[in-house]
Amino acid sequence: MTQREEVILRALEPEDIDTLYSWENDMKLWEVSNTLTPFSRYQLKKYIEQSQLDIFQTKQLRLIIELEKDNATTIPVGLIDLFDFDPFHLRGGIGIVIHKGYRQHGFALEAINMFVDYCFQTLGMHQVYANISASNTASLKLFEKAGFSLSGVKKSWRKTKDGFVDEHFYQRLR
Repeated sequence: MTQREEVILRALEPEDIDTLYSWENDMKLWEVSNTLTPFSRYQLKKYIEQSQLDIFQTKQLRLIIELEKDNATTIPVGLIDLFDFDPFHLRGGIGIVIHKGYRQHGFALEAINMFVDYCFQTLGMHQVYANISASNTASLKLFEKAGFSLSGVKKSWRKTKDGFVDEHFYQRLR
């Protein structure tokens, strides 16, 4: 677990299944997460069990973003992921979601900065990257604010209900 101010990043726990079930099955988020089908509680239970394996085995890491309300209670407000972890090239992708009621308060920026510090300092990574739909202006601004630089644009990369949109490729080097 890592913590700064009121934002905490922690590993998944079996008790997170209801939260994950709710968030993973929110169809409004599927477009940014490339999800096409709902997740069952059984699938999520197995995922949580597998999350205890070493990052070098699974090539991914998912952490819960929590807020400390007082010294005794915390509330989950989002998820942050490291995906496609490549231990040879020392790189991986970052994805983040903040629950609707907690957006626009700086929690995502704080979580990204904490997570990038973990990736660089603990995992010894050389770079992290993010793939962001061109229409997701909030995420584009967020990752720029977190020190990521636009490295390229993938034309007509993502299929949406409104047609194909470009995807921006952002990187942050150590």
